[in-house]
Amino acid sequence: MFENLSERLESAFKQIKGEGRITELNIAATVKDIRRALIDADVNFKIAKEFTDTVREKALGNKVLTAVSPGQLMIKIVKDELSDLMGGSESELNAKGSPAVILIAGLQGSGKTTFSGKLANYLKGRKGLSPLLVAGDIYRPAAIEQLKVLGGQIGVDVYSEPENKNAVEIAQNAIKEARSKNKNVVIIDTAGRLAIDEVMMKEVEAIKKAVNPGEILFVVDSMTGQDAVNTAKTFNDRLDFSGVVLTKLDGDTRGGAALSIKYTVNKPIKFISSGEKMDTLDVFYPERMAQRILGMGDITTLVEKAQEQFDEAEAKKLEKKIRKNQFDFTDFKQQLEQIKKMGNIKDLMGMIPGVGKAIKDIDISDDAFKGIEAIINSMTPYERSNPDSLDQSRRRRLAKGAGKDISEVNAYLKQFDQMKQMMKMMNKMPMGMGAMRKR
Repeated sequence: MFENLSERLESAFKQIKGEGRITELNIAATVKDIRRALIDADVNFKIAKEFTDTVREKALGNKVLTAVSPGQLMIKIVKDELSDLMGGSESELNAKGSPAVILIAGLQGSGKTTFSGKLANYLKGRKGLSPLLVAGDIYRPAAIEQLKVLGGQIGVDVYSEPENKNAVEIAQNAIKEARSKNKNVVIIDTAGRLAIDEVMMKEVEAIKKAVNPGEILFVVDSMTGQDAVNTAKTFNDRLDFSGVVLTKLDGDTRGGAALSIKYTVNKPIKFISSGEKMDTLDVFYPERMAQRILGMGDITTLVEKAQEQFDEAEAKKLEKKIRKNQFDFTDFKQQLEQIKKMGNIKDLMGMIPGVGKAIKDIDISDDAFKGIEAIINSMTPYERSNPDSLDQSRRRRLAKGAGKDISEVNAYLKQFDQMKQMMKMMNKMPMGMGAMRKR
């Protein structure tokens, strides 16, 4: 995500690093390169020019500062301006009402239906609400079936009327259904087209008028760049939507949509989405995204993702086992499962400052833990609880059961033993895990 833009910006900052102060001369080349980087990322020229003009003015206005180096000051200015360009602060979802009604709009292929499922999962799991999904695409039977499949995966009811060809009636009937079943949020997935057409626009306008939604979210494929921004403007002129959702951020995207859309339609980006898994939906935080674009990482989001999977009671049990040097393979497997629930492994590592650049050319698959899990799954319950019992005979059996070479099993078990020793040493230190929590 934004890897090319990040590299170009880093290259631009190199021209000013090491300088004693900011001057008109040493700022000119840097600003020019920043503008080129934004245009290459598919940001509209007018937006890129206005952005860099503001950066230049602020940089020259701060030339009296001597507490930080010009390079550091320039990065801070660009970070602040990127954050402002993308909205400044996060925008909360309006999920209030009896029930709250959220209308989902966008072109076909933008990821509307998948996002509808992710939003339902988000509202159910993180907000404690009871959503109802509505199959409002009356033209594509596959869309109705897809929504039902997604609803089944996340345990959310789906309202549909496959024989009814009146999308407005379906939406109105769905709201009645939600009230009768005590559902407090209705998410209406509407029809899309391969391109904007009048029939589609009139239909979604009619649904809006009939159900008066508290939120209208425009879903846009971030990989379409400036085209996405132009489409958003057309939809906003007709629907006056309340927020934007950027999907497919895990693809080969240059970032133009994320950087331009708020400026163009003056509506906030509310969510970002990547992948097909139902838990890959995040609230959009402009400042955090600006930090990631500039290679600063995003520790705040990483910690929040960890906290979502954190169970304090289980953590206390685990700490006791570590203190007694009883950490075993069952514990380790549970930790792996929690990490996997946090999201894409490479994205998570990219949130650590300085790591994103180091791993940009490394292919880190979400299946990276499969080999280790296969070895653990080949163990008996006794072996999982007693790591020291794994003699060569048992290791050969594990290798055969996991489909691995004996050398791979030996290497993994050596790493596990080293990890246990490190945990043991950490708990002997004065500021161990328990002491840290008491502070």
